[in-house]
Amino acid sequence: MTQPVFTGNFTQQEPIPETAIEAAVAVMRSGRLHRYNTAPGEDGEVAHLEEEFAAYVGARYCLAVASGGYAMGAALRALGVGPGDKVLSNGFTLAPVPGAIASVNAEPVFVETTEDLTIDLDDLAAKAGCGAKVLLLSHMRGHICDMDRLMQICDGAGIAVVEDCAHTMGGAWRDVPSGRHGVFGCYSTQTYKHINSGEGGFLVSDDPELMARAVMLSGSYMLFGRHRASPPVDTFENVKYVTPNVSGRMDNLRAAVLRAQLADLPAQIARWNALYHEVEDGLRNTPGLKVIERPPEESIVGSSIQVLLPGIAPAAIEAVVAGCVARGVELKWFGAPEPVAFTSRYDSWRYAPAQNLPRTDAILAGLLDMRLPLTFTTDDARLIAEIIRDEVRKQVS
Repeated sequence: MTQPVFTGNFTQQEPIPETAIEAAVAVMRSGRLHRYNTAPGEDGEVAHLEEEFAAYVGARYCLAVASGGYAMGAALRALGVGPGDKVLSNGFTLAPVPGAIASVNAEPVFVETTEDLTIDLDDLAAKAGCGAKVLLLSHMRGHICDMDRLMQICDGAGIAVVEDCAHTMGGAWRDVPSGRHGVFGCYSTQTYKHINSGEGGFLVSDDPELMARAVMLSGSYMLFGRHRASPPVDTFENVKYVTPNVSGRMDNLRAAVLRAQLADLPAQIARWNALYHEVEDGLRNTPGLKVIERPPEESIVGSSIQVLLPGIAPAAIEAVVAGCVARGVELKWFGAPEPVAFTSRYDSWRYAPAQNLPRTDAILAGLLDMRLPLTFTTDDARLIAEIIRDEVRKQVS
């Protein structure tokens, strides 16, 4: 009997909305792409986007920047992190997170990971005395830990929390938006994130002096008074001459592309979650496969899904991945001997001191990851789950 095959594309995004295209064309026709190149009486697309994103997440201040990685680096610089400083972070994350730490010549201290794919709070508590003054917390692949306990640990140890929300824009813990627990929230608008400008990002905070430093770092050329979602102008007096320009501004073209997408984001999240739950339900109770159950306190954005194949031999996992690929389903395995695309692990980042995370190693050994583009339908999601289930059963029966 012929096996069903999926024919969709795991990297194809939806088209940019027509309203966003029209806004972008208007910016191009004006020629005023630089955020500070505006006509008299005009605030510009970037300034309006910052206001709208600040309102969306409930932050006082927002800065639109060139990438999510830049946002993290700017947050660390604004907090005064420098050469030789220790910065706590997840053992399970993507390379831009330790990359941001390395960009200020600081030293990552990796924290173990739980089977829920969140930072291990017991290990965090044990490492809170390592001398680090900052935790760069990655909500990796959209999984949010118990933020109440995390903040209790960090507040008690005098550790500032910077949240990497590249995978959780629109997510929340106990109805508090992702990025709003720590002193800074960092977001990405890279193509595979929740709103798409190719590259781009946001930095949000309620702290006026920290945000003033971030604005200066981004390269404001003393034009900070033109920002609308920014601290009062007098806040800049103490920082404007002592904060270096590490240029990383967003431009008006990308902001124009993003504004319509931000307005559509709640509806897009509902679509992602419908796909996620369709795959999740289809995989639940598959022998040898563990679905990662999401806690009720977490509001998710299901733009990708992860499952575990605990205790299964590497050769069998390779066979599952190969069998799925042959039937059109692209899975990424974090336990492969060599990193592929975004599957690099903490032991791949050799610019960081060598560290030992046995619990994280055991989890990543059986971790499979898959994108869920909005070009998929719920029927597609059902078929994808059926294919994965079939291929796992072949190896564990």
